[in-house]
Amino acid sequence: MSKIGKLPVAIPAGVTATLDGQTVKVKGPKGALEVTLVEEIAAKIEGSEIQLAMNGETNRHKAMWGMSRTLVANLVEGVTKGFEKKLEITGVGYKAAVQGKSLNLSLGYSHDVIYAIPEGIQIVTPKPTEVVISGINRQQVGQVAAEIREFRGPEPYKGKGVKYAGEFIFRKEGKKK
Repeated sequence: MSKIGKLPVAIPAGVTATLDGQTVKVKGPKGALEVTLVEEIAAKIEGSEIQLAMNGETNRHKAMWGMSRTLVANLVEGVTKGFEKKLEITGVGYKAAVQGKSLNLSLGYSHDVIYAIPEGIQIVTPKPTEVVISGINRQQVGQVAAEIREFRGPEPYKGKGVKYAGEFIFRKEGKKK
């Protein structure tokens, strides 16, 4: 039995949720999102909360129950608060700057890396070595952060590269004579 799946998802004031077959649509002050649930899960809206239930008792039903509840909770949180990921850039001469609809990254290559900012995502650079990615879709915010980190991931000897804020990089010792 899923400990997460049986918890209802509260709908705060100012947020409207509708159910269209297997599609849950949520509209709030920051925007609108929707998710289509798998057939193993049934959703219903009761008052100011969304309740999810399984249509069977197999292991797949149990796994999808908890995941579906989390997806719906992320929709509600996204349209009310939004999501944010912070990246830190470490290295001499490594920096980032937003120029219009693109992010310009200097990461030690012979050329600057230019990343086109997708629709629905906001990127700001409070410092040249800090990138803040925000949006209402949790999956999209995480994907953009992962794509930017992939341009130059942190290396284990000096720690140079792009890393998530608060991420611990296991450091290796250099060669000895």
